[in-house]
Parts: sequence; C-alpha cells; structure tokens
Amino acid sequence: MSRLSNATLADLPQGVGRPDYDRDAMRIGVVHFGPGAFHRAHQAPVYDALNAVDARWGIIGVSLNSRGVADALNPQDGLYALALLDAEPETRVIGSIARVLTADQRDAILDAVAAPDTRIVSATVTEKGYCLSGDGSLDMDHPAVAHDLAGDGAPRSFVAWLVAGLAERRRRGAGGLTIMSCDNLSDNGRKLGAATVAFARARDKDLADWIEREVRFPNAMVDSITPATDDAVRASVDVTLGVTDAWPIQRERFTQWVVEDDFAPGERPDLAAAGVTLTDDVRGYEHAKLRLLNGAHSTLAYLGVALGHETVADAMDDARLARFVEQLMREDIAPSLNPPAALDLNGYIDAILRRFGNRAIAHRLIQIAADGSQKLPYRILDTVRDARAAGRPVDRLAVPIAAWLRFLERDHPGLADPMADRLRGRPWRENLAVEAVFGDLSQDAVFVDALARAHAALGDPAGFA
Repeated sequence: MSRLSNATLADLPQGVGRPDYDRDAMRIGVVHFGPGAFHRAHQAPVYDALNAVDARWGIIGVSLNSRGVADALNPQDGLYALALLDAEPETRVIGSIARVLTADQRDAILDAVAAPDTRIVSATVTEKGYCLSGDGSLDMDHPAVAHDLAGDGAPRSFVAWLVAGLAERRRRGAGGLTIMSCDNLSDNGRKLGAATVAFARARDKDLADWIEREVRFPNAMVDSITPATDDAVRASVDVTLGVTDAWPIQRERFTQWVVEDDFAPGERPDLAAAGVTLTDDVRGYEHAKLRLLNGAHSTLAYLGVALGHETVADAMDDARLARFVEQLMREDIAPSLNPPAALDLNGYIDAILRRFGNRAIAHRLIQIAADGSQKLPYRILDTVRDARAAGRPVDRLAVPIAAWLRFLERDHPGLADPMADRLRGRPWRENLAVEAVFGDLSQDAVFVDALARAHAALGDPAGFA
C-alpha cells in the first residue's frame, strides 16, 4: 500500500477531508515544541483551517526527546489523518505541519524560532517538561537546567531551548513574539514566562530585559479527549484512506481551546475565526473544566467501578448514576463557580453529558481512577470548601470521596496512586487524616458527618442514589 504524502493526496476517497490550500505556498508562522498526539489532535487542526484563508500559519514541529514523530511524519510531507470519534465519525488529513525537527538539528531549530515570519512558539511538552519546583518557579537545581546554566553543550531543557531561540531572534533584530503553553498546567503562560525570564537572567540580564519587553506568554487551556493511537485505529484509518499513515491521531469531535488575549504586537493568527475562545479570564474556564468535567469524571470512575462498569459510556448507561452525576454538576458544583460572562454553565454541562455518553470512545474508568490523591483535592475537595463557606450542603459532594475511600479500603487491583503505599487497605477514617489530601476538611464536622453517611450508604454500591 502507498504511503500518505503530497503525491497521494489527490487519490484519497471523496469522503476524506484534506487541506484546502496550496501546501507548497504555505509559510511557517508557528514553531511547536512537542508535536505529539495532543498537539496534532487540537492545535494543528486549527491552523489547518486557518491556512485555507491565510496560508501563513504552517507549523514546524520540534521533537526534543525522540525521533518517532519525525520518522513518521517527515516521509509523509508532514501529513497525517485525524479520526473524529462520534456517532457520525469523520476522517480528515491535516496539512499544517510542514516538517518535524529533532534535538540534533540545533541550528535549524534556532533558525525557525528566529525567523521573521514566526509569530507563535507553542508547546505541549507535559508538565514535567517545564522543570518547575513545587512553588511553580524554575527549578535551578533540576539536572537538565543545571546542565544548561553551565553552558556545557546543546540544551537539554525546554526553557533553555526557548532562551537560545529568543537570543538568536534578538541578535537578528526579528522582534518579539508570542510563546504559548498548551499544557494542562494552571497559569501555564505565566509560569512559562517566569521560568524563561529567570533562566535568561541567570545567563544574560539584557536578554532577560528584552524578553520581558518584547515577548508575551498568554495563559491557555485545551480540552478534548484524545485516546492513544493503537493498532485498531491504524488499521481503520488505512482502510479509510486507501494509503498507509504511519501515525494517525484520534479524538472526540468536541474540542475547546481557550487563549488569553495577550499577544505580542504585530501579525497574529485569527484564532477566533477557527473556533478558539479569546478571553481575559482563562482561569474561569479552567475552573469550570476542573470542577465540572474532571470532578464528574472522577465521580463516574469510583462509583462506576464499584458498580462493575468499565467505561464512561457504560457508566452513563446506568440511569441512576447518570442522574446522580447530572445533579452533582448542576446543583452542587456549578454554584461554586464564577464563570466568565461568555461561558454558559448549563450549556457547558449539557455538552459534558453528551461527551460522557459518546460510545465511540472507550474511556476506561480505571484509568480515570488513577492518582486520586493528586486529583481529588482540586477536582472535588476545593468545591466542598467553597460549599461549606457559603453554607451549602455537601452531602452529594461527599459521595465520590466516600467511593474513593472505599476503593482504597478494598485495595482495588487497579489502584494506581503515588501515595498508594500509604493509603491502600486502610480504614477510611485513617485516610481522612492524611493532611496532604484533606487538609483542614478532616476537622470539619459537617463534612465528616456527610462523609460517614455516604461511606455507610455505599456498603450497598447503589446506595449513592
């Protein structure tokens, strides 16, 4: 079977979407560090749509830690298929990535960042890729950062690559640009900006001052379920395309990209025209996602596992559980939020419920149940604190926490948690005393009483209803 490439685009079946622009005329306006599945499912399709009317927003991907993406996409002229998983599935070929560079191509990477046409540098390098300390600042003692500060050889940390590219850009007089984090990290732009300036200041005060004046680091949030590519997806996409794609991507149809409207002066992509939300309140959207989407996900996970369900869609087919989760979102979580004016919470909840019921995605509950000690303080317990401060009831909010505590007591074989050795198999009241998880709530009599009632009711897994 032939390989997906510019040469085979014209031969794709009629129902397959493809770039609606001349890729040979596409200019590079974006350099993206970390062109893995998340970026190729979310940001790259946005630029693909923009290029149909303004072909200045091609992407150079930079893969710092492996050659896998480069080896898959470069022989395909940067093309890949995106499978949208829904009741009516759709497959389209994305053309916005021109090529992928790797860490051994240092000069090419710095040249791409410094090029006058480049207006956006973005990143999905995962939270650990920022080398931050516990307070969110750059960890100067991190081995990669310490190596880079010593100036010994090619950069190892993402922030050192950024500073090297910005230094070259300043040397050439190319002017400032916008650096956009798209990783799942609260205040991601602010933290990346502070880390970049801190590293630069440790090396070159004048460069740090220039970055503070000329470069913008907007906060951003991206949301869409993106399952990993597996052999079944590869086989299905190859059949759909009639050619081989070395690394197709799949995601749900729903996608949300929220960006703070804080860009460097000069030309910028019309992201809003492609469905991106521009706002001065990214945090409001983050909180809504964290508490409504992620909080409900965790609730489905622990209650659903107890009831013998395997996936989110299976759990939503349980009418009692679906009804409980909807009530939790509308009556207990939504009142804790102060959403931006443009965010309709009822409509957002409606969309979440539809997404949860999408049977085209097998989102396993046991995967969502992982790392509860790290997730639940932000997904649910902060909502409990707000409810207590406002004098609202916490009975329903206590149920998913009680379900998690029972999950720990049973030492479920799927238990995966960095605190597992400390939490597994212990009575719930002992785990309630773990300050790193519950903090002051372990001393809140109203919450503790609600938790005790919920824990007793869950002796019958249907007791939550």
